Amino acid sequence: PQAQANVAHLAETVKAHARAGHWLFLTRDTHPDNYLATREGRHLPVEHCIEGEDGWNFAPELENALDGTEPKAVDDIEKIVIYGYCTDICVISNAMVLRAAFPETEIEILSDCCAGVTPESHQTALDAMRACQFTIV
Repeated sequence: PQAQANVAHLAETVKAHARAGHWLFLTRDTHPDNYLATREGRHLPVEHCIEGEDGWNFAPELENALDGTEPKAVDDIEKIVIYGYCTDICVISNAMVLRAAFPETEIEILSDCCAGVTPESHQTALDAMRACQFTIV
């Protein structure tokens, strides 16, 4: 429910970053139709983001958000900004991978453009990222 209530704000944030010429990468959580038999499915037994089904698609507000906005070149990455759903699964795991790949780059998490499985797990993920020297905005 928090993500659904927040998607219009997230879409406007994506479009603003794209208009400013920032490189953007949208990731899509993707699972096979036998999700419940996977490692994740055994630990999080809620079918979601099954490839090819409705829940796998981007929200309509995000479908064309990046059209015609790709910057011409990137010389150096000064800052990475991360936002999306779910804070406590996808956002935190992508943040940690990016921290490992770019240890000296500022990485900022836009908390008002994120939502977790629950409000409590959202906050727990933000607290964990803050402890790992991410900037939480």
